[in-house]
Amino acid sequence: MNKEEYILFSGGAAGAESEFGINAELFGIEEVNFTFEGHSIVRHRGIRVLNHDELKNGDVSLAYISKLLNRNYTETPQLRKILQSIWYQINNGQEIYVIGEVLEDNTVKGGTGWGAEFAKICNKPIFVFDQKRNSWFTWNQAEWILCKEEDVVIKHIHFVGTGTRFLEENGKKAIKGLFERSFK
Repeated sequence: MNKEEYILFSGGAAGAESEFGINAELFGIEEVNFTFEGHSIVRHRGIRVLNHDELKNGDVSLAYISKLLNRNYTETPQLRKILQSIWYQINNGQEIYVIGEVLEDNTVKGGTGWGAEFAKICNKPIFVFDQKRNSWFTWNQAEWILCKEEDVVIKHIHFVGTGTRFLEENGKKAIKGLFERSFK
């Protein structure tokens, strides 16, 4: 595939999403960042502002998400819109890359956890770089399994890059390494 055909779908937020965007731009990869009015983002390349009706397409029950992820999400308009915009990222991507932490209950920590769970539900290839374990993992339909770093390569032209706002140095290196392995 020609790298001009690839598109990164993300959210443009500080942390992992902005780092994915920085690397996409460095490697000449198109970028689409789903956001909404009033959302604080740091990436302004490829912005796609979702309107009220579009956000409703990605609506999901917070009770369902809370149960699925074994945690409680408080109903706020901002959180709902963030989860709805994550739906757009996962829905548009064919392969999902997340920077975060895999928890003991097989979920991913934080709001990013919804994106990971939605990717599982949609049966999309998903890879999580766990910053605490300093390793890549992939979901095999039953559990997270450790990956060799060299095997984690972007294979689909429409891919998602998302994750924690609390990006650590090893998370930055993981993103950079992913792009170098995939596009050099």
